[in-house]
Amino acid sequence: MRTYLRFVPLTAALMLMTVSCTIFKKRPDAQASGLRSTADASVLNLYIWADYTSPAMLRDFTNQTGIEVRESNYASNEELLAKLQAGATGYDLIVPSDYMVSAMIKLGLLQRLDIRRISRLGDVDPRFLGRSYDPHNEWSVPFSWAVSGIAVNTKAYKDPVTSWNDLLRNQKVRGRVSIMDDVREALAVALKLDGYSVNTKNPSELTQAKSTLIAAKKNLKAFNAFPSTLITTGEVVMANMYSGETMVAARDSGKPINFVIPKEGSVIALDNMVIPKGAKHIDAAYAFINFFYQAKVNADFVQRMYYGPIVKGADAYLPAELRRHPILFPSDSSIQHCEMLNDLGDATPLYDRVWLEVKVSD
Repeated sequence: MRTYLRFVPLTAALMLMTVSCTIFKKRPDAQASGLRSTADASVLNLYIWADYTSPAMLRDFTNQTGIEVRESNYASNEELLAKLQAGATGYDLIVPSDYMVSAMIKLGLLQRLDIRRISRLGDVDPRFLGRSYDPHNEWSVPFSWAVSGIAVNTKAYKDPVTSWNDLLRNQKVRGRVSIMDDVREALAVALKLDGYSVNTKNPSELTQAKSTLIAAKKNLKAFNAFPSTLITTGEVVMANMYSGETMVAARDSGKPINFVIPKEGSVIALDNMVIPKGAKHIDAAYAFINFFYQAKVNADFVQRMYYGPIVKGADAYLPAELRRHPILFPSDSSIQHCEMLNDLGDATPLYDRVWLEVKVSD
């Protein structure tokens, strides 16, 4: 997505998911040598966000296909990219976020997909296909979506929360709020509050966003990569988090944690399945893609992770309370000012410099 994307009604263009969705505790990466050592065609070396799979999911995949999955995990899109750029090989299927797909295409790190081999692509909701970072799905196909916003412990803080102002400038919660420790997501908060696109390359707009975040540091407990820990332990009462992460935190902690998409808008993220250059087990990669595009498999993922469904008919397999949940199925109005993150290209060093200045400021 090269230009500002306004998310108009769902019937036109809703494309959701995260957490970069970079939001849960990650397991260590497997040793690359172990991945390279097998030539067994019945193996899939999967490099993916932690907790995106489950033992039951992988067992079902093996039972259906006879293919063993060897999984390893990364903590951020940037870690994934650095690993591949450093020459890591042996991965058959990886799951980067939208803007990172664009970067990987430019860097020649991906194999072009043979769409004819994805027999269940017709079962994917067409709203999630043909995104501008890969308009013909030549390199990627969707996996999941999420939206970032504000998680609120409604027992600890009872006032209405509708705006990024309630997080950044609210003296009632001074020292009891957090923002993601992520350059794109943190700057997106400030850019949206200031009325700008999350993909701006305008130095003056980024300078203003920097000032907004530096001023907000007086209100923060922390920039934190795993804000769910802070809000479930009570260290903060409000946190910049992803939708799925918020719902999981509420479910697992039993605490009244609600999720709000601020009126100024936020970030929508779409994770994707891609096959990296050098993959040895191509048949296994396509088998996993087709496996995940079964409505029941996608619904099981949604129910476990609370990321939005991307397969048509998946909602039929969800429990009644989730079938039209406002986080999993947001209204048109709630996401009308949301955007997806674009690959910044030459503007990346500018963002990095602004972010460093925010982090080291008093």
